Amino acid sequence: MKVFNLLLNILWLVFCGLWMAIGYLIAAVICFILIVTIPFGIASLRIAGFVLWPFGRTAVERPGAGAGSFIGNVIWVVFAGWWLALGHLITSIPLFLSIIGIPFGWANLKLIPVSLMPLGREIVATDQGFGGR
Repeated sequence: MKVFNLLLNILWLVFCGLWMAIGYLIAAVICFILIVTIPFGIASLRIAGFVLWPFGRTAVERPGAGAGSFIGNVIWVVFAGWWLALGHLITSIPLFLSIIGIPFGWANLKLIPVSLMPLGREIVATDQGFGGR
């Protein structure tokens, strides 16, 4: 399974991971410049790393994340999350049009909730294969 995840991650990086990670890096830089939004920048960098190498890892809700994470996610959606989610959606469309890109299109769609609500989540390794197998 690890070899399969490695192959998927390399193909993902070439076809869409690098471009999506650049989007998250731009969001992080903007958040760091605005100083008050540094926690959003840190979350954006964490998600950028996940977007670069998503297979074999998953995002789970962090226990103990409360109202602060919810309020932060609302602010994040308004200022950055919607266009990152839109980037995942737009990137998935051409991937679905090719046979080899279909798993990557699904992976892009699965990243939309993470791009909309990154606070209160953590990235963990998983032993499940692609698609929950």
